[in-house]
Amino acid sequence: MAVSKNRAFLKWAGGKYSLVEQINAHLPEAKKLIEPFVGAGSVFLNSDFPHYVLNDINPDLISLYNRLKNRPDELISDLRGFFSSQHNNEATYYALREEFNQTKDAHYRALLFVYLNRHGYNGLCRYSLKGRFNVPFGRYKKPYFPEREMYHFAEKSQRAKFTCLPFEKVFQYARKGSVIYCDPPYAPMSKTALFTSYSAKQFSLRCQHKLATLSQRAAFKRQIPVLVSNHDLPLTRQMYQGAQITSLNVKRSISQNGSSRKPVGELLALFHGEPVYPIAP
Repeated sequence: MAVSKNRAFLKWAGGKYSLVEQINAHLPEAKKLIEPFVGAGSVFLNSDFPHYVLNDINPDLISLYNRLKNRPDELISDLRGFFSSQHNNEATYYALREEFNQTKDAHYRALLFVYLNRHGYNGLCRYSLKGRFNVPFGRYKKPYFPEREMYHFAEKSQRAKFTCLPFEKVFQYARKGSVIYCDPPYAPMSKTALFTSYSAKQFSLRCQHKLATLSQRAAFKRQIPVLVSNHDLPLTRQMYQGAQITSLNVKRSISQNGSSRKPVGELLALFHGEPVYPIAP
Protein backbone atom coordinates (compact mmCIF):
# COMPACT_ATOMS: atom_id res chain seq x y z
CA MET A 1 0.00 0.00 0.00
CA ALA A 2 1.53 3.33 -1.03
CA VAL A 3 2.04 5.77 1.82
CA SER A 4 2.38 9.53 1.63
CA LYS A 5 3.77 10.86 4.93
CA ASN A 6 1.39 13.39 6.43
CA ARG A 7 1.77 14.78 9.92
CA ALA A 8 -1.13 15.00 12.33
CA PHE A 9 -2.18 18.50 13.35
CA LEU A 10 -2.06 17.53 17.04
CA LYS A 11 1.12 16.78 18.95
CA TRP A 12 0.70 13.35 20.49
CA ALA A 13 2.83 11.44 22.97
CA GLY A 14 3.18 7.93 21.58
CA GLY A 15 1.96 8.94 18.13
CA LYS A 16 2.67 6.54 15.28
CA TYR A 17 4.01 8.93 12.62
CA SER A 18 7.46 7.29 12.65
CA LEU A 19 5.97 3.80 12.30
CA VAL A 20 3.35 4.26 9.59
CA GLU A 21 5.37 2.37 6.96
CA GLN A 22 5.75 -0.68 9.22
CA ILE A 23 2.12 -0.53 10.31
CA ASN A 24 0.83 -0.23 6.74
CA ALA A 25 3.02 -3.15 5.70
CA HIS A 26 1.20 -5.35 8.23
CA LEU A 27 -2.36 -4.16 7.59
CA PRO A 28 -4.30 -6.55 5.34
CA GLU A 29 -6.32 -5.02 2.51
CA ALA A 30 -9.90 -4.18 3.44
CA LYS A 31 -12.80 -1.92 2.56
CA LYS A 32 -12.68 -0.20 5.93
CA LEU A 33 -10.06 0.56 8.57
CA ILE A 34 -11.38 0.69 12.13
CA GLU A 35 -9.31 2.36 14.86
CA PRO A 36 -10.67 1.98 18.40
CA PHE A 37 -7.87 4.25 19.75
CA VAL A 38 -7.36 6.82 17.00
CA GLY A 39 -5.37 9.39 18.97
CA ALA A 40 -3.85 11.98 16.62
CA GLY A 41 -4.68 9.84 13.58
CA SER A 42 -1.26 9.25 11.99
CA VAL A 43 -2.26 5.83 10.64
CA PHE A 44 -5.52 7.22 9.28
CA LEU A 45 -3.64 10.09 7.60
CA ASN A 46 -1.01 7.81 6.08
CA SER A 47 -3.11 4.93 4.78
CA ASP A 48 -5.53 4.63 1.89
CA PHE A 49 -8.67 2.70 2.76
CA PRO A 50 -12.01 3.53 1.12
CA HIS A 51 -13.69 4.06 4.50
CA TYR A 52 -12.69 4.62 8.12
CA VAL A 53 -14.29 4.32 11.55
CA LEU A 54 -12.17 6.36 13.95
CA ASN A 55 -12.97 6.02 17.62
CA ASP A 56 -11.56 7.38 20.83
CA ILE A 57 -12.78 7.37 24.43
CA ASN A 58 -11.85 11.07 24.74
CA PRO A 59 -15.00 13.10 23.93
CA ASP A 60 -13.03 16.35 23.49
CA LEU A 61 -10.92 14.76 20.77
CA ILE A 62 -13.89 13.31 18.86
CA SER A 63 -15.88 16.53 19.17
CA LEU A 64 -12.91 18.42 17.71
CA TYR A 65 -12.61 15.97 14.81
CA ASN A 66 -16.30 16.21 13.97
CA ARG A 67 -16.20 20.01 14.01
CA LEU A 68 -13.11 20.04 11.82
CA LYS A 69 -14.77 17.61 9.40
CA ASN A 70 -17.98 19.62 9.12
CA ARG A 71 -16.86 23.24 9.61
CA PRO A 72 -13.12 23.49 8.86
CA ASP A 73 -13.02 27.13 7.72
CA GLU A 74 -14.77 28.44 10.81
CA LEU A 75 -12.70 26.35 13.22
CA ILE A 76 -9.34 27.20 11.65
CA SER A 77 -10.15 30.89 11.29
CA ASP A 78 -11.22 31.17 14.93
CA LEU A 79 -8.19 29.23 16.12
CA ARG A 80 -5.62 31.41 14.37
CA GLY A 81 -5.80 34.17 16.98
CA PHE A 82 -4.74 31.79 19.76
CA PHE A 83 -1.35 31.33 18.10
CA SER A 84 0.06 34.76 18.92
CA SER A 85 2.84 35.96 21.21
CA GLN A 86 0.20 37.33 23.60
CA HIS A 87 -1.14 33.81 24.14
CA ASN A 88 2.25 32.15 24.55
CA ASN A 89 2.89 32.82 28.23
CA GLU A 90 2.33 30.89 31.43
CA ALA A 91 -0.39 33.10 32.91
CA THR A 92 -2.52 33.06 29.75
CA TYR A 93 -2.04 29.33 29.30
CA TYR A 94 -3.29 28.50 32.79
CA ALA A 95 -6.18 30.94 32.49
CA LEU A 96 -7.27 29.32 29.22
CA ARG A 97 -6.75 25.85 30.66
CA GLU A 98 -9.17 26.79 33.45
CA GLU A 99 -11.66 28.12 30.89
CA PHE A 100 -11.39 24.82 29.02
CA ASN A 101 -12.17 22.94 32.23
CA GLN A 102 -15.18 25.16 32.91
CA THR A 103 -16.83 25.75 29.53
CA LYS A 104 -19.54 23.56 28.02
CA ASP A 105 -19.43 25.30 24.63
CA ALA A 106 -18.34 22.66 22.09
CA HIS A 107 -16.81 25.10 19.61
CA TYR A 108 -14.80 26.94 22.27
CA ARG A 109 -13.64 23.65 23.79
CA ALA A 110 -12.44 22.52 20.35
CA LEU A 111 -10.43 25.72 19.90
CA LEU A 112 -8.91 25.46 23.36
CA PHE A 113 -8.13 21.77 22.92
CA VAL A 114 -5.86 22.57 19.97
CA TYR A 115 -4.36 25.59 21.77
CA LEU A 116 -3.58 23.54 24.88
CA ASN A 117 -2.20 20.69 22.80
CA ARG A 118 0.24 22.95 20.97
CA HIS A 119 1.23 25.08 23.96
CA GLY A 120 1.22 22.40 26.68
CA TYR A 121 4.11 20.20 27.71
CA ASN A 122 5.37 17.65 25.19
CA GLY A 123 2.11 16.92 23.41
CA LEU A 124 0.58 15.26 26.44
CA CYS A 125 -3.17 14.82 26.75
CA ARG A 126 -3.89 14.14 30.38
CA TYR A 127 -6.88 14.51 32.68
CA SER A 128 -7.30 14.15 36.42
CA LEU A 129 -9.64 11.56 37.86
CA LYS A 130 -12.21 14.35 38.08
CA GLY A 131 -11.91 14.88 34.31
CA ARG A 132 -9.93 18.13 34.45
CA PHE A 133 -7.24 18.72 31.81
CA ASN A 134 -4.02 19.19 33.81
CA VAL A 135 -1.03 19.32 31.43
CA PRO A 136 1.45 22.06 32.43
CA PHE A 137 2.64 24.92 30.23
CA GLY A 138 5.19 23.81 27.62
CA ARG A 139 7.40 26.94 27.35
CA TYR A 140 7.87 26.77 23.57
CA LYS A 141 9.40 29.77 21.82
CA LYS A 142 6.83 29.89 19.01
CA PRO A 143 4.21 27.12 18.88
CA TYR A 144 3.38 26.04 15.35
CA PHE A 145 -0.07 26.78 13.95
CA PRO A 146 -0.99 23.61 11.99
CA GLU A 147 -3.32 25.17 9.41
CA ARG A 148 -2.20 23.05 6.45
CA GLU A 149 -2.38 19.85 8.48
CA MET A 150 -5.87 20.70 9.73
CA TYR A 151 -7.20 21.28 6.22
CA HIS A 152 -5.70 18.00 5.06
CA PHE A 153 -7.31 16.20 8.02
CA ALA A 154 -10.65 17.83 7.26
CA GLU A 155 -10.48 16.79 3.62
CA LYS A 156 -9.60 13.17 4.31
CA SER A 157 -12.11 12.91 7.16
CA GLN A 158 -14.91 13.01 4.58
CA ARG A 159 -14.18 9.27 4.30
CA ALA A 160 -14.41 8.78 8.06
CA LYS A 161 -17.00 8.29 10.75
CA PHE A 162 -15.92 9.46 14.22
CA THR A 163 -17.26 7.72 17.31
CA CYS A 164 -16.70 8.04 21.06
CA LEU A 165 -17.28 4.57 22.47
CA PRO A 166 -15.57 2.05 24.73
CA PHE A 167 -13.24 -0.10 22.63
CA GLU A 168 -15.37 -3.17 23.39
CA LYS A 169 -18.30 -1.59 21.54
CA VAL A 170 -16.15 -0.82 18.52
CA PHE A 171 -15.22 -4.50 18.22
CA GLN A 172 -18.87 -5.45 18.66
CA TYR A 173 -19.94 -3.25 15.73
CA ALA A 174 -17.10 -4.35 13.39
CA ARG A 175 -18.08 -6.46 10.40
CA LYS A 176 -16.30 -8.78 8.00
CA GLY A 177 -14.56 -6.83 5.24
CA SER A 178 -12.94 -4.49 7.74
CA VAL A 179 -9.52 -4.50 9.40
CA ILE A 180 -8.95 -3.20 12.92
CA TYR A 181 -5.80 -1.37 14.06
CA CYS A 182 -5.39 -0.88 17.82
CA ASP A 183 -2.93 1.51 19.44
CA PRO A 184 -4.06 1.30 23.08
CA PRO A 185 -2.39 2.90 26.09
CA TYR A 186 0.66 0.68 26.36
CA ALA A 187 1.17 -1.99 28.99
CA PRO A 188 3.50 -0.66 31.71
CA MET A 189 7.22 -1.33 31.45
CA SER A 190 7.22 -1.62 35.25
CA LYS A 191 4.76 -1.42 38.13
CA THR A 192 5.57 2.28 38.57
CA ALA A 193 5.31 3.18 34.88
CA LEU A 194 1.57 2.84 34.40
CA PHE A 195 0.43 5.90 32.41
CA THR A 196 -3.35 5.66 32.46
CA SER A 197 -4.65 9.21 32.87
CA TYR A 198 -5.14 9.99 29.17
CA SER A 199 -8.84 10.06 30.01
CA ALA A 200 -10.60 10.20 33.35
CA LYS A 201 -11.14 6.43 33.09
CA GLN A 202 -8.02 4.32 33.48
CA PHE A 203 -6.86 1.68 30.99
CA SER A 204 -6.01 -1.14 33.38
CA LEU A 205 -4.27 -4.46 32.88
CA ARG A 206 -7.74 -5.96 32.81
CA CYS A 207 -8.44 -3.78 29.76
CA GLN A 208 -5.19 -5.00 28.17
CA HIS A 209 -6.32 -8.62 28.57
CA LYS A 210 -9.82 -7.79 27.31
CA LEU A 211 -8.38 -6.17 24.17
CA ALA A 212 -6.25 -9.23 23.48
CA THR A 213 -9.24 -11.54 23.88
CA LEU A 214 -11.43 -9.44 21.60
CA SER A 215 -8.66 -9.35 18.99
CA GLN A 216 -8.38 -13.14 19.03
CA ARG A 217 -12.13 -13.59 18.71
CA ALA A 218 -12.48 -11.03 15.91
CA ALA A 219 -9.75 -12.63 13.82
CA PHE A 220 -10.16 -16.33 14.49
CA LYS A 221 -13.95 -16.56 14.88
CA ARG A 222 -15.26 -13.65 12.78
CA GLN A 223 -12.53 -13.34 10.11
CA ILE A 224 -11.83 -9.67 10.93
CA PRO A 225 -8.03 -9.12 11.01
CA VAL A 226 -6.66 -7.13 13.97
CA LEU A 227 -3.26 -5.45 14.28
CA VAL A 228 -2.18 -4.28 17.75
CA SER A 229 0.77 -2.11 18.85
CA ASN A 230 2.22 -2.40 22.33
CA HIS A 231 5.41 -2.71 24.37
CA ASP A 232 7.34 -5.90 23.66
CA LEU A 233 7.10 -7.59 27.05
CA PRO A 234 6.64 -11.15 28.30
CA LEU A 235 3.19 -9.99 29.41
CA THR A 236 2.10 -8.80 25.98
CA ARG A 237 3.58 -11.79 24.17
CA GLN A 238 1.62 -14.05 26.50
CA MET A 239 -1.57 -12.04 25.95
CA TYR A 240 -1.24 -12.03 22.17
CA GLN A 241 -1.28 -15.81 21.77
CA GLY A 242 -1.78 -16.92 18.21
CA ALA A 243 -0.73 -13.61 16.64
CA GLN A 244 2.12 -13.03 14.21
CA ILE A 245 4.59 -10.94 16.27
CA THR A 246 6.96 -8.39 14.74
CA SER A 247 9.51 -6.68 17.00
CA LEU A 248 10.34 -2.99 16.59
CA ASN A 249 12.72 -0.54 18.23
CA VAL A 250 11.26 2.91 18.79
CA LYS A 251 12.79 6.00 20.41
CA ARG A 252 10.65 7.09 23.32
CA SER A 253 9.45 10.71 23.35
CA ILE A 254 7.70 11.07 26.73
CA SER A 255 10.75 11.02 29.01
CA GLN A 256 11.43 14.44 30.52
CA ASN A 257 15.17 13.89 30.21
CA GLY A 258 16.04 13.92 26.52
CA SER A 259 19.20 11.86 27.11
CA SER A 260 17.09 9.03 28.52
CA ARG A 261 14.86 8.68 25.45
CA LYS A 262 16.43 5.39 24.40
CA PRO A 263 15.03 2.81 22.01
CA VAL A 264 12.67 0.41 23.74
CA GLY A 265 11.12 -2.77 22.49
CA GLU A 266 7.73 -2.50 20.84
CA LEU A 267 5.78 -5.03 18.87
CA LEU A 268 3.10 -5.38 16.24
CA ALA A 269 0.77 -8.32 16.82
CA LEU A 270 -1.26 -9.38 13.78
CA PHE A 271 -4.26 -11.61 14.39
CA HIS A 272 -5.18 -12.92 10.94
CA GLY A 273 -6.24 -16.20 9.36
CA GLU A 274 -5.39 -19.17 11.57
CA PRO A 275 -3.52 -18.85 14.89
CA VAL A 276 0.23 -19.34 14.41
CA TYR A 277 0.02 -21.85 17.29
CA PRO A 278 -2.82 -23.20 19.43
CA ILE A 279 -4.37 -20.74 21.87
CA ALA A 280 -4.57 -21.85 25.48
CA PRO A 281 -8.14 -22.27 26.74
